[in-house]
Amino acid sequence: MKKSHILLAISSLALLNACTPLGMATGAAAGVGNAASKEGGISGAVTDASIKGQINESWINYNLETFSKLSTTVNQGRVLLTGVVQNPEDRVEAVRLVWQVKGVKQVINEIRVSESEGVPGFVKDTWITSRLRAELTFEKNVSSLNYSIDTVQGVVYLMGVAMSQDELNRVMQIARTIPNVKQVVSYVKMVGEPVTPTNVMQ
Repeated sequence: MKKSHILLAISSLALLNACTPLGMATGAAAGVGNAASKEGGISGAVTDASIKGQINESWINYNLETFSKLSTTVNQGRVLLTGVVQNPEDRVEAVRLVWQVKGVKQVINEIRVSESEGVPGFVKDTWITSRLRAELTFEKNVSSLNYSIDTVQGVVYLMGVAMSQDELNRVMQIARTIPNVKQVVSYVKMVGEPVTPTNVMQ
C-alpha cells in the first residue's frame, strides 16, 4: 500500500471526527451511512443516531461548557462515553443524563476527571483516530465500517461488531502500532452476541 494513499485517507477522515455535542449532525449521518455493515441494519443505525442526538441535546441543555469535552459512540443501544470533565460530580451527572434517554441498553463510562490537554492534545488524539481508521480501511481482513474509534489522551477506545476474534485481535494489533497510542481498550462484541442491559462504570 502506498503511503500517499494512507495520507490521503487520513486527511479525508480527519474532517469526520467531530464528536462533541456540536458535531452531532455529522455523527448521525455517519451512523446511517455505515448501517449496511452493522447487525442492526438501517433501522438500528437510525435508532443509534437518535439516541446520540438525544444525549447531546440533554448535555447541551444541562450545561454545554461542563460537557463540551465529552463524546459519545452508540452501537445497538450501547453507549460509550469518553472525554474529560473537571470533577467527579460532573462525571456522575453525565452518566445519569444518558440513562434517561429511551433506547439506551448499556452505558460504558470512560469519562476521565482531569485537566484536558487542550488543543495540542485534541489534535494528537484526532490524528491517532484518523490514522487508525485509514489503516483499518486498507486492511483486507478487517470490516472497518463495523468499528467505532475514540481516542482520549492517547487511549484508543474501540466499539462495534467483530466478525471473529482473529479480526478483533488484528484491529487491536494495528491500533497499538500507531505512534503516541498509550493503551487500547476494546468494547467490541462478536457478531451475534446479544447486548445485555448494564451500566459499566469505573
